[in-house]
Amino acid sequence: MAAPVWSVDPRSGKQREEVAAEATAEEVDATVRAAHEARGSLADRTVRAAFLRRAADLLDQAGEAVIEAADAETALGPGRLTGELARTTYQLRAFADIVDEGAFLDVHIDHADPQLTPPRPDLRRYKIPLGVVAVYSASNFPLAFSVPGGDTASALAAGCPVVVKAHPDHPATSELCAALLRRAAAESGLPEAVVGLVHGFDAGVELVRHPLITAAGFTGSVRGGRALYDAAAARPHPIPFHGELGSLNPVVVTQDAVEERADQIGAGLAGAMTLGVGQFCVKPGLVLVPEGAAGDGLVKELTAKVSDTEAGVLLDHRMRDAFIAGVQARAELPDVEAPVTPGAGGEHTVSAGFLTLPAARLAADGPHDVLLEECFGPVTVVARYADDAEATAVLGRLPGNLTATLQLSSGECAGEGSGGELLAEVTALAGRVVVNGWPTGVAVAPAQHHGGPYPATTSTSTSVGGTAIERWLRPVAYQDTPPALLPPELRDENPLGLPRRIDGAREA
Repeated sequence: MAAPVWSVDPRSGKQREEVAAEATAEEVDATVRAAHEARGSLADRTVRAAFLRRAADLLDQAGEAVIEAADAETALGPGRLTGELARTTYQLRAFADIVDEGAFLDVHIDHADPQLTPPRPDLRRYKIPLGVVAVYSASNFPLAFSVPGGDTASALAAGCPVVVKAHPDHPATSELCAALLRRAAAESGLPEAVVGLVHGFDAGVELVRHPLITAAGFTGSVRGGRALYDAAAARPHPIPFHGELGSLNPVVVTQDAVEERADQIGAGLAGAMTLGVGQFCVKPGLVLVPEGAAGDGLVKELTAKVSDTEAGVLLDHRMRDAFIAGVQARAELPDVEAPVTPGAGGEHTVSAGFLTLPAARLAADGPHDVLLEECFGPVTVVARYADDAEATAVLGRLPGNLTATLQLSSGECAGEGSGGELLAEVTALAGRVVVNGWPTGVAVAPAQHHGGPYPATTSTSTSVGGTAIERWLRPVAYQDTPPALLPPELRDENPLGLPRRIDGAREA
C-alpha cells in the first residue's frame, strides 16, 4: 500500500490533513505516458497561449484559497505569498505573449546559392519542443517555482507537457494548483494530462529515469539535485537536466564604499540576509568587508539591525534542525565570532544572526571551508580582509554562484580605482552581478538570468525570464526540402507571420 502524503503545519510541526498517496512506479509510468500522448495537442500556438492565460486567470480567481493553503504549509505569510502569486500569474501571461510573438522559434532561412564556394543548399531551421518535461518543485517558492511556476510555464509555452514532482512541504498547495492548471487545459480544449502531478521521493527518481521524459528542471539542494542529475546522465539515453542546486552569493564591500556609507550597507545587508527568514536562493551568504574602523561601523549597524529581527519559522522542522546544527558547527571553528548568535529562537522558530572571522582563514584549505558552503536560513558570514590581495584570494576559492554583489563608492562607480577590475573578477563567479543593491528578489524580465556556474546550476540556462523557454526546445534544419513538405513555420510565404532571418538578414 502506498504511503500517505500529509500536509504539515511548520508553525507547530503537526499534521494538517492527508492529501494524497506517494505514487507507485506504475502510477508514474501512467502519468508520463498520458502526458506523452497529449503532446500533440500543444502544437497550436494560439491554443497554448490561451491555455497559459486561462491558467493565470484561474489562479488569480482562486487567489485567496491558494494563498491560504500555501501559508498553512510554509508559514511564509500572506504578504509574501500574495506577491509570489502575482509573480506566478505574470510569468504565465508573459510566456503566453512569447508564444504569440513566435521569436522563440528562432526561424532562419538560407536560400540555395550555387555561386558560393562551396555551393550552399537550401537550409531552413527552427526549434521544436523536446517532449514531456519533468519539473521538481522547490521548497521555498510554493507557487513561483512549484506546480504553476516558471519551469512549468516555460515548458508548456515551448509545447512540452509537464509532470511535476510535488515538494513534500506543500502537497495540498500543489494539488490545488495542479487542479487549476488542468481545469485551464480542459477549458482551452486540451487534455488535462498535459499537466501531471506525482508525490514521493521514489516517484521523483522514477520520473527522471522514465524513457519518455525528455528533460528535467529542478530547484533544490546540492545533494538532491546532484543525485537526480547523475541519474539523468546515467540513462541509456541521457537527457538535459537543468538544476539549481545551491549558491553562496558573495558580496564584496570595498574600502571606499564602507568609508562612504557603512551604516547604509550594514542595514541593507541585514534586510537581505533575513528576508523570508533567510530562505531565498539568492541570500547573501558571504560578505567580504575591509578591516578597520569603517568596517567596524558596518558590523555595528548589522548587529543592531539583525538583533531587532524577530524569530521566524522555517519551511519545515528538518530544515530547522539542519540550520541549528549548521550554524553551531560553524560558530565553533577557531577565530569565528558571533556578534549576533543565530540558532533556535523557540520550539518551532529560528533566530537570525551572523558570524565574523578574518578572511585569511578562508584564503587556504582548512576546516573553515564549510563557511564557503550555503547554510539555508537567516545567517551570513562576514569575512574581514586586510587588503585587496586577501579578498581576491578568497574569491578565487569560491564555487559558482547565482549572484555576486559589489558595494562600490560613487567614485568607483564613475570609473575611478579598481571597480572595473573587481567587476570582471566577480563576473567569473556568477550568473547575475549586482552593483550597490542586494540580490534578493529576482525580477521576471527578458534580460534576467537566474543561473550560474556549477554548483549554482548544472547548465548555462536561466530558470527566470523569457529565455527560460530555450531549455525545452531543440533546433532542426531542413535541407533542400520541397516547399509543400515544409512546416508552415519555414515556408517562404510565412503564413504564420513569424519573425525570421532570411539569408542572414532580419526580415522587416
